[in-house]
Amino acid sequence: MLKGLGGLGDMANIMKQAQQMQSKMAEMQEALASMTVTGEAGAGLVKATATAKGELTGLDIDPSIFNEDDKTVVEDLILAAIKDAQAKAQEKSQEEMGKLTEGLGLPPGMQMPF
Repeated sequence: MLKGLGGLGDMANIMKQAQQMQSKMAEMQEALASMTVTGEAGAGLVKATATAKGELTGLDIDPSIFNEDDKTVVEDLILAAIKDAQAKAQEKSQEEMGKLTEGLGLPPGMQMPF
């Protein structure tokens, strides 16, 4: 008489897993905000620090590059360091998210919609 209710138990289990995943995702987002990466340009003359979420938090410029004639070069190095930090932040974020989704049975490399 209640044969169809077996599916409700499965649905409840799926909902529970979804809630756990949502909780883990929130924890991961907080963790990513506290992880930092450093991008470099000009053999370390310019360093940009960012969170694993990609928020720029610091910039370190070696004073030896401050020369009025090299203004364009300095600007390019700063941009390159920031882009390097952002790329490393993206890699770190994907690495950490991969750890989280490892047990879900998703195909390798599948991107979550977050």
